[in-house]
Amino acid sequence: MNRLNIFLLIVVMGCALSVVNATNQQRQNFIQLQRAQAQERQLQQDYSQLQYQQSAQSKTSRIEQIATDSLKMQPVTTGRTQYLTLDPGAATAVDAPVPTSVPTSAPAATGRGGAQ
Repeated sequence: MNRLNIFLLIVVMGCALSVVNATNQQRQNFIQLQRAQAQERQLQQDYSQLQYQQSAQSKTSRIEQIATDSLKMQPVTTGRTQYLTLDPGAATAVDAPVPTSVPTSAPAATGRGGAQ
C-alpha cells in the first residue's frame, strides 16, 4: 500500500505541474493575442490616416495650386494652343510656328490632317 500511495502522489504531482504549465502557456498566449490586437488597432489607425492623407494630397484644388505656384504652370487657352503637324510620308514631326501675337477674335487654329 505504501508503494501505491507514493505512485499516486507522483501522478498527482505530475498532473498538478501539468496544470500549472498549461495555465502559464494559456496566459502567455493571451498576452500575445492582446499585443497582436493592439498592433492591429494601431495598423488600422495608420491605414486610416494614410487614406485620409492620400485623399487630401490628391484633391484637384491642391494639385492646381502646386501646378501654378511651384511649377509656374498656367491654364490652357485656345490662343496658346499649338498643333504639331506631320506631312504625309514624313518621318519626323515638325513644330508649328509659335504665334508672336494672338488676336482676340481669331478662331482656333486647325492642324493639317491631324486630330484636333
